[in-house]
Order: sequence, then structure tokens, then C-alpha cells
Amino acid sequence: MLPRTTPISQDDTHRLIPNRFYQEGESVLSRLGLPPAQMEHLFQLDDATNERLAGEANLLPGITVHELVFGVPHSRIINAAFTHARTGGSRFSGEDRGAWYAGFSLKTAQAEVAFHYGEGLREVNWQEEETVAYREYLADFRGEFHDLRDGLQRANTDSRKYLQPDSYRASQQLGRRLLDQGSAGVVYPSVRHAAGTCIACFRPALVGNVREGARVTFTFPDAFHAPKVKVSR
Repeated sequence: MLPRTTPISQDDTHRLIPNRFYQEGESVLSRLGLPPAQMEHLFQLDDATNERLAGEANLLPGITVHELVFGVPHSRIINAAFTHARTGGSRFSGEDRGAWYAGFSLKTAQAEVAFHYGEGLREVNWQEEETVAYREYLADFRGEFHDLRDGLQRANTDSRKYLQPDSYRASQQLGRRLLDQGSAGVVYPSVRHAAGTCIACFRPALVGNVREGARVTFTFPDAFHAPKVKVSR
């Protein structure tokens, strides 16, 4: 049985993306300081392997160009969320198609990002200080979303299996079923932030009124301690 749907009217959701992908920022390639001809070749190579550009050219198997958005503020940021799928997938999306993940509060978005970045540091047993900057993007949502927000409170509900802290297997299967049936996405309790709420939107056109927010910097003492967080507005 699929989760129930709930009408969602939520403004000011918070998504954090690494600052190196900030669309108005300088490309990291520019820092190499190479002659213009060499830089042009590097930019061409970078574009050739850019999944967002491939998606906008209708060259990806998981999403068509007709679903992507154009001519709206931050369209590149929106499209990138759906075309740059994470290796191994995320909670409700697989490797062939991403989704727009966001928290209903900035604290929730911070907790989710800190966990996943820290997980990468722990995989390599990182012992030194690590600082990483993110850019906040705010977005508004209107629509009927599948709702899992009773899943952590009621131990016997089916939805609980989709909120496991260490496995995305069941939740990715659910996400594929919902996507194939035309779902807008999922609203669910954050697994990383107690009492927090997250949204996973499956449809680029439903990511509304995207605008820039704060710069958020995480400083990890090492892989095994919580980071200090600085928010600059």
C-alpha cells in the first residue's frame, strides 16, 4: 500500500549545495591560470562530461528534456538536482535520476548535509580539520505529496521501513514506484534531525520561486566530531 497524500503549501524550504557549484561563482578551473587556449579546451571537456548539460540536450536515460525547466530563475540549479544523481542514489531516488531534497528548516538542512559529508570523511578515516562551504537555496512548494510523517512515531506502520538510518533499499524502491505513478514527491521526517521535516520533490516544474539564501560553512575537527557551523547572510 502506498503512503497517503497530503496537500502541501510550504514556503522557504532550505536546500544546501556545495559552494563550488554556485552558478554565479567562478569556475574552479579558472584558478589554474592556464593560457586562454588551454582553458578553452578544459571548459569544453568539462561541458562534455556535465550531466546537467547532457540532460538539457535530452541525452540522459532517467529524465527527459521536457521535464526540465528553462527561463526561470536558477533553472541550472534546479535541473542539476535532477540530472546529477548521487552515486548509489539518495533516500528516494536512484543513480539514474536525482530529486530536489530540502529541509523545512535550515537546521534540518544543516543536519542532513553534515551527516552525509561526515560520512564521506569517516569512510577515509580523515584525521585533520576540514572546512567546506555550501550555498543555501530557498524554494516554495504547492501540491499533493506522499506523506511519511507518521513513520517514526508509529513503530508498526509500513512507512517506518522507508526511514531506516543505514539503508535506502526500501525507500528507493518506493521512490521508483511513486515516480512511475506520477507522484510529485515525498514529505518525510528527517532521519538526521529530530523533529525536522524534509521534502523530496520528483518534478523540476514543482520547485517554485527558487532564490539564494545564506552561505553556510561547516568546519569538521576531524571525521568523528560534529562540525561547527557558520551562517553568513
